[in-house]
Amino acid sequence: MQSGKQRKPKKKPSLILLAVSVWVVNGILVLLLLVFADDFIRKNEYVNLLYGSASPQKTLTTQNGNLKLAQSLQNSATAYPESTYTYTPFTSTTVSTTTSQPTATSTPTYVSLSATFNSVISTDTPTVIPVIIFEPTLMPGVPNVIGFSVEGRPLEVYRFGDGIIKRMVVTGIHGGYEWNTIALADEIILYLSEYPDVVPPDITLYILRALNPDGEARDHWIYGRANSNGVDLNRNWDAQWQPEWGGAGCWNYLELTAGTHPGSEPETIALESFLLTRQVEALISYHSAGLGIFPGGYPQDPTSISLAASLASVSPYEFPPVNTGCKYGGQLADWASANGISAVDVELTNHGDTDFEINQRVLKVFLNWRKSTE
Repeated sequence: MQSGKQRKPKKKPSLILLAVSVWVVNGILVLLLLVFADDFIRKNEYVNLLYGSASPQKTLTTQNGNLKLAQSLQNSATAYPESTYTYTPFTSTTVSTTTSQPTATSTPTYVSLSATFNSVISTDTPTVIPVIIFEPTLMPGVPNVIGFSVEGRPLEVYRFGDGIIKRMVVTGIHGGYEWNTIALADEIILYLSEYPDVVPPDITLYILRALNPDGEARDHWIYGRANSNGVDLNRNWDAQWQPEWGGAGCWNYLELTAGTHPGSEPETIALESFLLTRQVEALISYHSAGLGIFPGGYPQDPTSISLAASLASVSPYEFPPVNTGCKYGGQLADWASANGISAVDVELTNHGDTDFEINQRVLKVFLNWRKSTE
């Protein structure tokens, strides 16, 4: 007889355990499939929204800024109170007005909010940029509408202070892709509402919290960067504008355009009008993320360089900024500098944080910075 314990036979995997394993593997595969399918669907919905034959925005991409402005105002009629502006139905692609007609080389015709809708439109000529001047007094600490997006969303400006020197902060030019700049604007608005004395007596500060509200509403990632005509609004300004831009370091996650011509978009038209008519002296355009502080101008404007250096002295934002190799054109800060406005692009640290404490210091320096008299 052999001594010792007998070896127990190995147990075969139960059918239940096998079934559970198969179910788990299948679940993981289905989950991965849904993730990729969602990305594919979202991308195609975005493309269809901007360029699809069923999209009402497609016709707008073939028209000039005048008709885009008309359509954006028309779209707003049902979405926002009539008290916001005076509205007269738009019925014709050829608009006759009783106001004087600007030419490509003349000063644009300005009209107020109390004017009729038809007098907002100049002529159906791509080289003529119509502008709107809204009621002369902006209420402090509350949203004031200065224009409308392609889809009819209001462009809201908040005013703080009542000094003779005008400063402006613009956020959300890239919509939901840079949503944290809009969140920063909201934090600054709340902060100044609670501490209005932060604004020096000789300063008026304007804050435009979202230049691209359509993109912000569409998506909080790459599909939210352009406006609803597929235009990158920071490539649409009349400053070294180019229909295409290149360079290894350029943003290239989606195929966007710079517009049919400089200032083709209603958002650009509205802000350009506001900056010029309010005689803004200095501007911060917030972006994300991580590249530093960019002075405006080609070549860079000396006063914009001075402003950039001052802001960099109280922040971790790099100056000179990171050179990615991209050949930028049609940018807001460059247009502003060309029009006598000291301007900088300030890039937040990342795409998720507002850097509020940092930008409290930046705001204080911005409000107290003065142009050199030399």
